[in-house]
Formats: sequence, structure tokens, C-alpha cells
Amino acid sequence: MLPSFSQRLAVGSFAALVALLPATLLAQDAHIGSVRTEFRMLGPNNTIEVERFDDPKVQGISCYISYSRVGGLSGAVGLAEEASEASVACRQTGEIIFDPADVNEQEVIFTQRRSALFKNMRVVRMHDADTETFVYLTYSTKLVEGSPKNAVTAVHYGDLAPAQ
Repeated sequence: MLPSFSQRLAVGSFAALVALLPATLLAQDAHIGSVRTEFRMLGPNNTIEVERFDDPKVQGISCYISYSRVGGLSGAVGLAEEASEASVACRQTGEIIFDPADVNEQEVIFTQRRSALFKNMRVVRMHDADTETFVYLTYSTKLVEGSPKNAVTAVHYGDLAPAQ
């Protein structure tokens, strides 16, 4: 029996949506570790988490992010309002290979939801071609007290020849 028009439309719509998502939203990051910052009687403890993700378009660069995670009952069910603070450190972890045609001057390369509504933590890669450096900026999409918290790191690729 053939699928109905509405079933084919639903499957086609889902496939189109997945195709439009940046690869970074589909990529899995690696949990490196965590430390407890506050004991909670009910639910998980408050922690600082450390994760790694690899730059999706620049082979040989890995980024490490740290951020707080609220525990307790609201944290356990995903309703806690997470802090708008994070840190990022990107390093050369292998031979740096990239195609200049594929690397935009600036693009979001990592996104993680930080609250049930409206807040995401993002990492943006910026390409400073003049100094042959990739600059990585992390920030929250929700302003807190009028001042966006952010962190920046850079990886110089120097005289490495980009992939042709």
C-alpha cells in the first residue's frame, strides 16, 4: 500500500528541514568532564560542564567549551534558566586543512539550547584572512542585564597551505 499524500508530505517536510539545518546542529559533541559546584537535595547537583566539538569545516581544530548547568528538579526536567556565561578555547589538534571557498568570513559552528525558551549558547567562527587566524567567539542569544557575556579564542594557521 502506498503512503498517503499527507504522510509523504510529512516525510518530505522533515527531510527538507534536516537538509536545511547546519551540520553543526546535527553533530555530536564530546563530553569531557564536569565538576560539582553546588549540592542539591533533590535532583542533580549544579555543575560546570566541559565539552569538545570539532570545527565542521576546518579539519584539525577542536574547541572546548565550559558552561554551568543548573541542577535540582527544574534542571532535571529541562526547565531551569541556565546562566548566560560560557568559555571557549580552540586549539590545533591535528593538521589544519580547509577549503577557503567553504569557510565563510563568519558563521555559527555550534549551538546548544540553554533554556526551555529563547536562549542558546553559540560559537561563531570568524576568519581573519589578513593574519591567517580563525577567531572563535561564544555568546548567549539572550541578553542578561543589558551586557552579553562572551569569550573569545583564536587559532593561527600561519603558512599552512589550505586544501585546493
